[in-house]
Amino acid sequence: MSLFKAREWWFTVLGEREEFDRGCLCISDVDNSGSGHDKIVVGSYMGLLRIYTPHPLKPGDTIHAEDLLLEVQLQDPIIQLDMGKFVSCSDLLHLAVLHPKKLSVFAVTATAGNVDHGIQYQIKLMYEHNLQRTACNMTYGPFGGVTGHHFICIQSMDGMLMFFEHESYAFGRFLPGFLLPGPLCYCARTDSFITVSSARQVESYKYEALAIAADTESNHSVEQQRNLSGKKLMADWTLVIGEQALDIVFSSFNQCTSSVFVLGERNLYCLKENGQIRFMKKLEYNPSCFLPYTSVSEGTINLLLANHNSVLLVYQDSTLKWASQLSCVPVAVRVGNFQDLKGVVVMLSEEGQLQCSYMGSDPSFFIAPKAEAREINYDDVNNEMKTLQKTIKEATKMQDILPKTSLEDQLKVTASVSASMDAISRALLPEIADIPVPSVTVKIQLMSHLSVQSPKLSVCVQPPLAVTQEQFVLDSMDPGSTCMVLFSAFLKEPYPPADLGGHVVVTYSTPTGWIRVVQCKFTLPFRLVSWPSTPSNHAKHKIIIDTNKSSVSLAELYPDLLMTSEDKESNAVAFQLIAGSVVTVQVSKSSQRYRIQSDIFEDMWLVTKELVQRINDYFAKHGVKDFKKSFAGPVPLAEYFQIVDHHFELRVNAVKYHNFLSERAVQFRAIQRRLLTRFKDKTPAPMQNLDTLMEGTYRQVIALADAAEDNQALLCQAFARLCSATHLLITLISLWLGLNASQTAILEASLLPDTPQLGWEESVDAAVSHLLHTCLSRSPKDQALSLSTSQLSMPRDTSQLKKHIALLCDRLGKGGRLSSEGHTHSPIIMPGDYEAVSEVEFEPTERQVSATQLVKKRQSAKKSNSDAVLKDCMKESLMEAEKESAKDPRKVKISTKASVKAKEMRKEPETGEG
Repeated sequence: MSLFKAREWWFTVLGEREEFDRGCLCISDVDNSGSGHDKIVVGSYMGLLRIYTPHPLKPGDTIHAEDLLLEVQLQDPIIQLDMGKFVSCSDLLHLAVLHPKKLSVFAVTATAGNVDHGIQYQIKLMYEHNLQRTACNMTYGPFGGVTGHHFICIQSMDGMLMFFEHESYAFGRFLPGFLLPGPLCYCARTDSFITVSSARQVESYKYEALAIAADTESNHSVEQQRNLSGKKLMADWTLVIGEQALDIVFSSFNQCTSSVFVLGERNLYCLKENGQIRFMKKLEYNPSCFLPYTSVSEGTINLLLANHNSVLLVYQDSTLKWASQLSCVPVAVRVGNFQDLKGVVVMLSEEGQLQCSYMGSDPSFFIAPKAEAREINYDDVNNEMKTLQKTIKEATKMQDILPKTSLEDQLKVTASVSASMDAISRALLPEIADIPVPSVTVKIQLMSHLSVQSPKLSVCVQPPLAVTQEQFVLDSMDPGSTCMVLFSAFLKEPYPPADLGGHVVVTYSTPTGWIRVVQCKFTLPFRLVSWPSTPSNHAKHKIIIDTNKSSVSLAELYPDLLMTSEDKESNAVAFQLIAGSVVTVQVSKSSQRYRIQSDIFEDMWLVTKELVQRINDYFAKHGVKDFKKSFAGPVPLAEYFQIVDHHFELRVNAVKYHNFLSERAVQFRAIQRRLLTRFKDKTPAPMQNLDTLMEGTYRQVIALADAAEDNQALLCQAFARLCSATHLLITLISLWLGLNASQTAILEASLLPDTPQLGWEESVDAAVSHLLHTCLSRSPKDQALSLSTSQLSMPRDTSQLKKHIALLCDRLGKGGRLSSEGHTHSPIIMPGDYEAVSEVEFEPTERQVSATQLVKKRQSAKKSNSDAVLKDCMKESLMEAEKESAKDPRKVKISTKASVKAKEMRKEPETGEG
């Protein structure tokens, strides 16, 4: 049992299946008895009004019947209760009850009974106001400096403050910039109303400013309200807090200046009357309610604060003084004085648990037994300490943030893709480019070892792929039960995807209330986006992959795709991508080479990925451990940069369409305002072709919106093609330089950002620039230079990005290595260092040149400074390599053919095929 616990003095449960909120509790001498003892008034959303006078209970006792003074069933739900001097002809306290559409003021009277019947309590309706707007909350006070009486202000759900002076309605004002209602309180010192708007800022409005502002009676329309006379309502002061507020309380005690307390979702603010912050307390828990109740020392205020961990905290300003464990989560807390005890903390929970408590502690009667005196064996202690330290060290290394094993043991999720396509395709588009669109069934199996509550399954695939159903709401699972989910995947848009992988995410809650997440991945078959076709000997783009083992026949690589015997004996196979081009794969019978060729550069990515994966699986199945792959070059940067330019052009068009659309929208609204002004005039004026201008502007807005939507669809397609081209470029660079898995991962993280919405060009440019300044810098001095930390913005063009990518390839080719730590340099290895392999089976191809030479050839016509820098760097690197080869052939092996090419390049840098 906790030592610090709220001691239960009186407790009861209010009804069954009733709901309560922070405004449903009120503590006051409701019957005006004059004894100084308070009563508890509680109202529920079911319309039940109860009045209690608590008495101390012994452990195990229930409340006495006489504790309940009154219980009345009202017709409407009760939103808020307040006690004040609300009747004009009386100085007694009356009870104000706020309903959604009505405000009622009651008088509670006590009548002495005859003989042993005791005192009888009754309520009498003094007056009521029917509200035309739905009420949210209310506050009261001596508005305007009135003495001896209280007025009522009600805030509606649509942001209108309605003022009632006893039995009459005074006026109503709309709050400016209103979206959602917030808590409301009245500050008597400054005669102002304080609330928190949906803009997450505290706003204060003077009562005088509200009274003289433009009239906003409920019977006026919105257009009439705009034309009514009166000053525009402005806030006296505002303070941005950056979060929603749960409650606002104005406190005024003798020993402390008046303060305004604002309880946010994560912070507690104490403000002065002019809006300046006295102090702020950052909360490390989720608060539920609070109450400033007294000032016990000069200049400080004590307050109670309850949270959703069932803990009641006592603060003196921002200093924690006491904490007590509660049996429930209160939504309202008050302090009252009762017959046998003063300063009782009254709490009400959302389910109706009403509790009166005081702060206390349980005395401890436990006495620790006396330890036995024994001699210490220091050798045993040292050995035990070493064993424990070793165990702690091993546990620290193996420890993870989340216990993955426990999650997997609790719910196991497996995904399996059908080996064959669906007999009847479930694709939305039956055909694309006269090619039928197939679909494949994916089966997700959930196996629960423990109790799983409210599981929800989500499926995510990369566009243009889609599934028949993305969200599944499953039934709760008992221990040992299984569940099966089936859906089909297909191609939705007419362009090839960049990734055939998918994710399955299952969220569920444990019996203890914890939320858990389990993930599972699956890969869709290549046949889902391709179709067997006739091989082609001529193509615009070609990629050649070299291996150190004899080439594998296509019959062994593609046993599931080659059906006829002629296809199995052929050395070429072709794939017609759905909404794409024909990609041909050729295998050299005499050399150890594979060629992939197509008329569209990015379409080769999926075929290349599938070919590399099948080759790796083949040699791994046969137990070959020294198998290696390589790419002799050149790196196709020119083709890649064309795709980058196309994507950037569509982004620029999107910005232009957005600007044009904004201009036309502003023009359209201006014409509308002019027409409305003409229509309101009592004396009709000529239209002056405003209707024609409005119709033309409307057509322009619709045309621009359609063009922007079409451009957005093209931009999505261009981004998918850019991702495919980037994947292909990364694969070729890793094969060209022999990068390991970690280096390839760094390259993927730099060229494939996770958030394309922020802008692919600027994100990649920043990542590549960081690599050039860190691990790929020329010297530690360059590495020490700090990068600019300015906000990323869309560049004017792609010249800087292309220069950085080309420089990245150049430095990687010169021996730079990608690393997340420090500055590394390796011996220079140029693309020309590979031994030239004669073309036997294939037709002549481009010369083996480096990536930098290719960029120089493509941009030579522009004669820019960046091109000159790249040419000079390439020339210097070749000259240095020749010198090193002349000094020591073991360091750098440059073939005679590579030397001749270097000399030719120094003389004629423009030569060579692209």
